[in-house]
Amino acid sequence: MTELNTRQPTAPRNVSSLLASLGEQKRNCTVLVTGTPGGAIHLRAGLVVAVETPGAPTVEGLLLRSGRVTEEAWAAVCAADPHHDRTAAELAGRGLIGAGEFEVVCTAAVFDGAFALSLTTPESWEVSEAMPVVRSGRTVHPERLIRESSNRLAVLSDERGSAGERARSRVRRTPAAEAVEATPRRSARLQAVLDAADGRRTSRDIAFTLGRGLYPVLLDLKRLEDEGTIERETRAPGRPSTAPRSLPPRETLPDLAAPGGGALPRRVPGTNSLQPSESPGPPTAR
Repeated sequence: MTELNTRQPTAPRNVSSLLASLGEQKRNCTVLVTGTPGGAIHLRAGLVVAVETPGAPTVEGLLLRSGRVTEEAWAAVCAADPHHDRTAAELAGRGLIGAGEFEVVCTAAVFDGAFALSLTTPESWEVSEAMPVVRSGRTVHPERLIRESSNRLAVLSDERGSAGERARSRVRRTPAAEAVEATPRRSARLQAVLDAADGRRTSRDIAFTLGRGLYPVLLDLKRLEDEGTIERETRAPGRPSTAPRSLPPRETLPDLAAPGGGALPRRVPGTNSLQPSESPGPPTAR
């Protein structure tokens, strides 16, 4: 990770170096990343508080699709807190989930979203004013986020393919799955993932369907592949997944000024997004 030259402002090489620079400056901002899947990285005082991407379920998706919170209850919370300044208090006050559980879900979504962004190379990025986002009070240092993303990529990569290849592949049950379908050794969590592997869904689709994080779903799929009950089928180019692949269009906002009077320029296409290495694992959305 390179440091930004404070004497003569230059463009950070990639999103990792950009986050490092924004962290040093203790900025309140949102980094908009375009590409497949693209997304938004939200910082407060230079620390990451949320990551939103169509590549992984957001906090809202994790709460609703898992059944923790109903759509009606969530709509009431958002109506009472349109800027997401006191979401935890609203949820707890309505007896939906406690502040501690909400913090775990939010933190897991941060790491899961960063991991999803690490699976592909972004097309471009820009820094905007801080945007409202669902978040807890927990913050994550950019460097820790980068290290953990690298660790997850390494865990999922082996001689059968990279983490990105696993994430892009549709998965389906094998004939062997029928023979061991009723085995008492398989947990309900693994069985749900196996049932969702219908040959049309990717790991991302399964994560959205079950209301779980992308990374833990990929871990379960790897385990099922190891036991021979699922197989991967690489998605043909141009064939879309079953869920949206990009964020809704946002109004373009001017880049925030960098120290020394310069502005943080947009990223030049062709460089990598997150370039991480090992770290202890944070909570993951199950």
